[in-house]
Amino acid sequence: MALTGPSVAAASGTTKQLVILCHGYGSDGNDLIALAPYWAPLLPDADFIAPNAPQRCDGNPMGYQWFPITRLDPAEIALGVARAAPVLEQFIETQLQQRGLDGSKLALVGFSQGTMMSLHVGLRRRVGPACIVGYSGALAVPEMLAGEITCRPPVMMIHGDADDMLPVSRMHQAVQALGAAEVPVQWHVSPGLGHSIDQKGLELGGRFIADAFAGRATQG
Repeated sequence: MALTGPSVAAASGTTKQLVILCHGYGSDGNDLIALAPYWAPLLPDADFIAPNAPQRCDGNPMGYQWFPITRLDPAEIALGVARAAPVLEQFIETQLQQRGLDGSKLALVGFSQGTMMSLHVGLRRRVGPACIVGYSGALAVPEMLAGEITCRPPVMMIHGDADDMLPVSRMHQAVQALGAAEVPVQWHVSPGLGHSIDQKGLELGGRFIADAFAGRATQG
């Protein structure tokens, strides 16, 4: 199936980069496309697009899910990302081709379940993205990463230490696994923040993407 979602064209009028924003469980593309106005001044040549995940959400019929999730069960998550990954990969390829862009001109941004998807797909692409930014998320099937990774783009993980949906320990586990796989990874913990994105995280993420597109971020 083909994914669709809201988009914002490059502020400069000339598209040289693409930022794909993957929302969390039970949400939709409108949630993360709201980041575009904050980042557009830093990324004037970037198009932004936030696809709705492929399935209506089991827990919230008004929203979408990348895959069903009843609990943070590793086997359930492993099956879910494996099934959803080809759909997101096809979306990425289509969007890049439509703009005449190479995969290195891509930034993947995720929130929660969208972070799992961005990391899973982004680290297995033939041409790695410029970077991956993950908010309030985790790394699915970390034990599989070393055997499946095909590229090592710089990664930024950002999480609140008061997150009761995905505890901040999941971010630390992801950072450890990414580092072990020789992925250049940075991280930030926002004190007192729940399952959300705060102003500091917004600023860090935007600067990280801008640096990656400008070649100032470390590639593995």
